[in-house]
Amino acid sequence: MSQFFAIHPETPQPRLVRRSVEILGQGGVIVYPTGTTYALACGLNEKAALERIRQLRGLEEPHHFALACRDLSDIGSYTRLDNTAFRLLKAHTPGPYTFILRATAEVPRRVQHAKRRTIGIRVPDHPVARALLAEMGEPLTTSTLLLPGETLPMTDPVDIREAIGNRVDAIIDAGPGGLEPSTVVDLSGERPSVIRRGAGEASVFEG
Repeated sequence: MSQFFAIHPETPQPRLVRRSVEILGQGGVIVYPTGTTYALACGLNEKAALERIRQLRGLEEPHHFALACRDLSDIGSYTRLDNTAFRLLKAHTPGPYTFILRATAEVPRRVQHAKRRTIGIRVPDHPVARALLAEMGEPLTTSTLLLPGETLPMTDPVDIREAIGNRVDAIIDAGPGGLEPSTVVDLSGERPSVIRRGAGEASVFEG
């Protein structure tokens, strides 16, 4: 059974944040809040943990995983940013957006889109997620907690524990999660393209 951490949504307890990061560092899979929905996460280079997330979600190739990053400096290490993309990210991060960008060699191939060699990038605007990333010191590989056959993500950490508590290593309870995932914007082409409308305002990327 997974560990269950009740972490304050505005002032995360450092001890519990450190313990969560220790679990990630040991190859674990955790459930954490992103500011939109709850999500699954593992360390960037944890191949076995990534496969567990694939199995939990019933994912097939190709699939866009995302990297949860602390800030723009992290993003610049893992993606190729032109001036337009940089300005858009600077204006809209942190926030409820996932941006599809071309990946650099720093991104393991297994988390890139199999055909396009792109990666989703998210800078979450949630104190717990930001505390985890600061303690971790590198991005997390992440995917919305949407189970096979479901159309909406799970929002209650207690329900999450009952459903998948034996398949993840830690669940962070930071209060109820949202139902609406992030808005996804593809910045890998010549012009921004909104490919999923979600919690963020999509119209700012259109026109």
